Amino acid sequence: MTDEEGAVAAPNDTVADDDALYVLTAVLLTPAQFPSVLGDDYPAACAALAVEPYAEGYGLILGQDGSGARWTVVVEDVSLVAVAIAAWDCGMEYDLSPDDRSVVCALPGWPLPVAVAAPGVAAPHDPLPDPEAEGTSPAPLAPPDTESWGPAQRRMGADEIAHQWTAWREQIDDATAFTTPAGTDPAGTGAELGAEPEAGAVAESGPEPQPEVEGEVEVEVDVETGPEAGDEPAANTEAGTDAEAPAADAPSGVHPGVRRALAQAQDYVDAPPPPGRVRSSFATGDARMLRADGPGWSLVARTDDIAFVLLDEEPGEVLPVGRGTELPGLLKALDALAVRPA
Repeated sequence: MTDEEGAVAAPNDTVADDDALYVLTAVLLTPAQFPSVLGDDYPAACAALAVEPYAEGYGLILGQDGSGARWTVVVEDVSLVAVAIAAWDCGMEYDLSPDDRSVVCALPGWPLPVAVAAPGVAAPHDPLPDPEAEGTSPAPLAPPDTESWGPAQRRMGADEIAHQWTAWREQIDDATAFTTPAGTDPAGTGAELGAEPEAGAVAESGPEPQPEVEGEVEVEVDVETGPEAGDEPAANTEAGTDAEAPAADAPSGVHPGVRRALAQAQDYVDAPPPPGRVRSSFATGDARMLRADGPGWSLVARTDDIAFVLLDEEPGEVLPVGRGTELPGLLKALDALAVRPA
C-alpha cells in the first residue's frame, strides 16, 4: 500500500458530481493477483464485488470522497493501476486518475484495511445509503473480522506465510523436511515449527535478525513449539489473526485435513479448477511460490521446497508438510496449471 494520494473522478450515480475520490491505495483484481479475502478463486472474488469475471481483470482503487466516506472504485484499466502500484512500491509519486470511461462501478466501503487517510476530510467512514435506492444499495465492503477464524482469515494467513517464507522455513530443519519417517503419508510429513514468527510484523528465529513483512493485508500467525511451549503468544498486530503450529505429537502428514487438501490439490491436476484457484509467483532462484485454495483449506509452497497447509477446522494452526516422495511432483504439476502475473 502507499501513502500517496491523488484524485479520480467518481461515478455520477454513486458520488456527487462535484466530488472527487482521494486515492489512498490500489490493488489488482486479476486471475493471477486478487485480494484473497474475497474468495478462493478469481470468479469468487469478482462475485463478492458483483462484477463479471472478465479474463483481463480489473483494478480496485480505494479512497475517500470529499466527506471522508470510504469507496472502492472498480476500473477496467488494469495496466494503469499496475503502473501506479509499481511506482508507489518504488517510493515514487504517481497520480492515479483513470478515465471516466474505464470506471465500472463504485462500491461503498473497503474490502481491505487501509492504514492511511486523506488529509483535510473527515475520518474514514461508510457512506450513508442512497435514499433513492429504496433499500437496494449494496452493504458497505469491510475487511474480515480478525477476531474470528474462517475462510478469509485462513487465506490471509497463507498469503502472509508466502510473504515471509524464509522466516517460516527457518523453523524446520532439512532432516525433517526432506525425509519421510516410517508409517507416515508418502506425500510428506508435518514438522513442528520452532520459534514464534509473527506474520503481521516480524518473525523470530533465535538470534537471527527479525525480518520485516510487507503486505496489503496484515495477518499475525503465532506459533507454539509444541506441548511444552511456555512462551507467551506474540503481540497482535493491528489487523492480526492468531495462528498456532501443530502439536509435536500430531505430524501434519497424517492429519486428515492435510490428506484431504493434498488429495483435492491432486484433483486439480486432472480437472483444472476455476482461474486463480492455483497461483504461481516469483521466488528466489529457479523456484516458484505457489498458492492454492480449496473448500476449507489453503496451501502455500515453494516448488523446490516444502508446503504449509491451513485448515478451517484447525483455527489458527499452521501445518507444515514435509517434501516426502510425492510432494515434488504435485507442486510441479500445480505450477504447470497455475495462472501467473503478466
